[in-house]
Amino acid sequence: MKTIKTVLSVLFLSFAILTATAQIQDPVHFSVNMKQVSPTEIDVVFSATIDKGWHVYSTGLPDDGPISATLTTEKSEGAEATGKLTPKGKEIKEYDKLFDMTLRYFENNVSFVQRYKITGKTYHIKGYLEYGACNDENCMPPTQVDFEYSGNGPADAPEAKIVEEETKTDTDTAAVAATATDSIQQDENNASVGDDLWKPVIKELQAFDGGDNSSNRSWIYIFLMGLVGGFIALFTPCVWPIIPMTVSFFLKRAKDDKKKGIKDAVTYGISIVVIYVALGLIITAIFGASSLNALATNAVFNVFFFLLLVVFALSFFGWFELTLPSSWTNKVDNKASSTGGLLSIFLMAFTLALVSFSCTGPIIGFLLVEVSTSGSIAGPAIGMLGFAIALALPFTLFAMFPTWLKQAPKSGSWMNTIKIVLGFIELAFALKFLSVADLAYGWRILDREVFLSLWIVIFGLMGLYLIGKLKFKSDAGSEGAMPVPCIMLGLISLAFTVYLIPGLWGAPCKAVSAFAPPISTQDFNIYHNEVEPKFRDYETGMAAAQAQGKPVVIDFTGFGCVNCRKMEAAVWTDPKVADKLNDDVVLISLYVDDKTPLGTPIEVTENGKKRTLRTIGDKWSYLQRSKFGANAQPFYVIIDNDGNPLGGSYSYDENINHYLDFLNKGINNYRK
Repeated sequence: MKTIKTVLSVLFLSFAILTATAQIQDPVHFSVNMKQVSPTEIDVVFSATIDKGWHVYSTGLPDDGPISATLTTEKSEGAEATGKLTPKGKEIKEYDKLFDMTLRYFENNVSFVQRYKITGKTYHIKGYLEYGACNDENCMPPTQVDFEYSGNGPADAPEAKIVEEETKTDTDTAAVAATATDSIQQDENNASVGDDLWKPVIKELQAFDGGDNSSNRSWIYIFLMGLVGGFIALFTPCVWPIIPMTVSFFLKRAKDDKKKGIKDAVTYGISIVVIYVALGLIITAIFGASSLNALATNAVFNVFFFLLLVVFALSFFGWFELTLPSSWTNKVDNKASSTGGLLSIFLMAFTLALVSFSCTGPIIGFLLVEVSTSGSIAGPAIGMLGFAIALALPFTLFAMFPTWLKQAPKSGSWMNTIKIVLGFIELAFALKFLSVADLAYGWRILDREVFLSLWIVIFGLMGLYLIGKLKFKSDAGSEGAMPVPCIMLGLISLAFTVYLIPGLWGAPCKAVSAFAPPISTQDFNIYHNEVEPKFRDYETGMAAAQAQGKPVVIDFTGFGCVNCRKMEAAVWTDPKVADKLNDDVVLISLYVDDKTPLGTPIEVTENGKKRTLRTIGDKWSYLQRSKFGANAQPFYVIIDNDGNPLGGSYSYDENINHYLDFLNKGINNYRK
């Protein structure tokens, strides 16, 4: 019992830690220092450590790509920059099909070095480094790291001269920037717009997000997924025949004391739960919390998972059998026979786990792969908890009610049918993991039409198998027509196959949008329903929305945001989504990396530190942070005409139904 309490305490603590998450992200940590390399030269060195799963882009990327690392010298007195900003670290080069270019970036750590030549007896330099950072779900807005240094130069140097870089703008740009600047004013805490449109609504937004807690939903999903996996494992040839033998053993063991037999069976069930939950905790301990979060988008791991699930599928098809060494089972079984009390019962449960591995192993493997890449730290333990409860439940119930055993279905060929069907399902889901790696590396071997073609073949063959038109070697002993339930499931599988076929020509196929690659990867697409934002200025868009009496969807995006383009290609092109964005709301897209300079830089105070807003992108990034408490893109929020949220926020998630729920909730609240 102490062990179970410990497990539950760990799970509860994990829930509490994961619930306390914030939308403000800080994945890159810079330090700046100045290094004297000679009497007339100094280096300004920007050193960064980068959180796992994130990367910082290198210097010199094309203008239509992501945010390059650049250095701006605002003041140079007695010194001048020589050469270009130089990155130092392990640079990764990768072709990106969305930008149609080779991107260069750094992971884990990087340094950027700018050399200055001292030209005066004293020097004073001031400026900032600007960089862009992304992971596979979000991108940060262009972020600046300020620096300012002064010192003495050589004694024989001439008097220092002041050189300041001035921002050049054309007349129209300056006018637009001046209009934006005039609307901003400072108070003692933050810069804000004169009206209420810029007032912070962080608490109100968190209230919506808290009531619609996606983390809790994912934990429930993982638990239910484990529960379903456990129930499926019950009906396999390795587990189901063991149930009556085990229950009978416990009842015979306490022939004179039925209560003791039931108590032992309950202890046996609890032991099963402890064993599998411990397995989940071990998985987390081995990989670590941060590694589990990174697995969701790590290409190498996803390729490994793809191959692993293919092996599991082939095992279920009967090509070979996954078994643990028999010596393991014999040792544990002998130990259980030679001991007594609770330890013997626990060892019997462990024996069950070893004996049934050939059937439960692929199911557990699939479950652990899925939950490990869900991004949830406690995912493996929660999934195994659901799996173990389902697996242990019949042992306990049949021990309490022995007469139920007579009514339980007998072992037979139907168990082999379940194994074959599971093989098809594991093969289909293996492609999901290969797709993640394919998108990450830009291999283009599994574009959307290829993925759908493979699913059409897999589910078509599964349908033919279920209606009896396809046989496997393990079905050799079964004769006659398939049972009615199998035929009905076969028809459903064939109908699903027909549903997927229009997707080869670009149909959305919303039921599989969470699994298939984005529609932007499809070469042949006769379906087009693109959405363009009506406004790219916050105040102008809000005024138009008030005049039209419509709610506003603000899209915080960036020219260099990869996942923003994915959302626009995969989600906004859906007819239902497009209709709502075009007709029911006013869509405002605010680009946080817009380099259009403001007429005059604006000094604001944020979190106790002074910050300078220099560009239109800086302004929109500051709006996102100060008003909504977030700083990653893509970021969507739906608000009323006074700037108040009408629902929770939405980030990168290509599930069309989820995005429709986000829009519908906000629109309905606006109409109320």
